[in-house]
Amino acid sequence: MMIEFKQLHQQKMPLLLANVWDVTSAKCAEQAGYQAIGTSSAALAAVLGYEDGEHMPFEELLFVVKRIAASSNLPLSVDIESGYSTDLHIIAHHIQQLAELGVVGINIEDSRVRESRTLCNKDEFATLLQGLRAELTSRDVSIFINVRCDAFLLGLENAIDEALIRASSYQAAGADGLFFPCISHEQDITKIVEATSLPINVMAIPSLPDIDTLAQLGVKRVSTGNFAQISMNEQLIAQLSKIKTQRSCSGLFE
Repeated sequence: MMIEFKQLHQQKMPLLLANVWDVTSAKCAEQAGYQAIGTSSAALAAVLGYEDGEHMPFEELLFVVKRIAASSNLPLSVDIESGYSTDLHIIAHHIQQLAELGVVGINIEDSRVRESRTLCNKDEFATLLQGLRAELTSRDVSIFINVRCDAFLLGLENAIDEALIRASSYQAAGADGLFFPCISHEQDITKIVEATSLPINVMAIPSLPDIDTLAQLGVKRVSTGNFAQISMNEQLIAQLSKIKTQRSCSGLFE
């Protein structure tokens, strides 16, 4: 299925990836006709009562992923944030555990959350990525590595320049795809697409161009992030508030 997932990044239209957080959301994506799903670290952490940024134990992530993988036939990618470790071999073991569940792709990001989120050193991260690819090969683990660059997410003044440098470095280090959350200007997207042969992944934000425009710009993957969960939570609050205000449960059945 990994080969099929990789091929989905070469379509004329971008792969629209539904980011899910539990079995129910995964089944909803499947029923809605999505081609693939990926976990949202923020949404999944929120369901379990954790803040985003690897505050959740990896074992708990693994349990939720196991249930999603067992309940959906769609190709599944998992957001492992920074790998849940700084040790190359531990990160590789985490990925191997996911692959053994049927996971076909992972997201790994070039920033870490300590007191706040900061970018990793470019060369150190590229070295980690290169070593990770070699370690996975030695373990006979085949998985799509989507590298998330957080230059735009962190709002760097020179975000596009930093992103271009890192795109080249990460491609050379063995990435299969590149993810730039919070990029939205068409000129920036074009520069990134033209700078690498790897498929480019963007994330839903209010200023993101529509899917047809993104396709024309050469984007190959669009992620929904944790915004579907946020929207659902807002609707649930509104529905529960309506019941309380109207002193009736009838609204649940409208």
